[in-house]
Amino acid sequence: MKNYLVTGGAGFIGSCLIRRLLKEGHKVTTIDNLTTGFKSNIPKNINFIKGNCGDPKTYKKIAKTKFDAIFHVAGQSSGEISFDDPVYDINANTTSTILLLKYALKSRCKRFIFASTMSVYGSKPDKPVKEIDNTEPESFYGNSKLASENYLRIYQKYGIKYTSLRLFNVYGPGQNMKNLKQGMVSIYLSQMINNGKIHVKGSPLRYRDFVYIDDVIYYFMECLRNKKSIGKTINIGTGKKTYVHQIIKILAALHKKKISVKYSGSTQGDINGIYADVILKEKIFGKRMLTKLSDGLLSMYKSSMQYISYEII
Repeated sequence: MKNYLVTGGAGFIGSCLIRRLLKEGHKVTTIDNLTTGFKSNIPKNINFIKGNCGDPKTYKKIAKTKFDAIFHVAGQSSGEISFDDPVYDINANTTSTILLLKYALKSRCKRFIFASTMSVYGSKPDKPVKEIDNTEPESFYGNSKLASENYLRIYQKYGIKYTSLRLFNVYGPGQNMKNLKQGMVSIYLSQMINNGKIHVKGSPLRYRDFVYIDDVIYYFMECLRNKKSIGKTINIGTGKKTYVHQIIKILAALHKKKISVKYSGSTQGDINGIYADVILKEKIFGKRMLTKLSDGLLSMYKSSMQYISYEII
């Protein structure tokens, strides 16, 4: 049994990661300010600290704790919201990373696994993006995550063994259906179920790389076991391009009810399309069958319908 720190444990990815760590018999501490996450997401029998990872005072509560690794998942994760308050975005994403790295050095925790984002790339030609491609983020969110990656590389010189996972469009059961400014699939699914109407901000020909939550958690866990991931920045996606209109078509078929779809407007800082080059990921972790989009959306749809039924009751 080992002891891990996971930030953002009340959120979608963080809570799923914690459940996997607990399933493998480990101890877990999580820090979350509950700004976007829900306390009900946090599994029982762990050490929960309500606090802001961008506040130095938070780390006094774990000053004497020794962790085997730190998973930094917490942060402001919406490109759209980052334009509303860029200063908060910097604090939530970059300052929090710096403070966690300082804590890791002081507490002698050398292993640091960071949840980065595809948003660091910005707009690219219609081809899969590679980790070595130029990074030109078009949102404050992408910029703050890229800054965090650069701090990781600097702290590597002082003994921090980091891995930065550039997550593409993560989706799956447990995603926040109430936040209509983050998560393409969850936004459309929530609109469809609650209103019978989907409003898409942008073209139906935009495209993304949608990766299922269970597959994402698998790669987080593999970072603990695979030394080849140390010091690497790795795309976590499927390598497949999916258009927005294809997502809408699959969701509508699952719902089996009449819905309306409106394409209008745009989202500040949004990009037309992006999907991952997964050669490095497969070189480090090996090839693996990932969840089919149709299967993942079906699972998410069923879970969402059960949740909404429960809420109505």
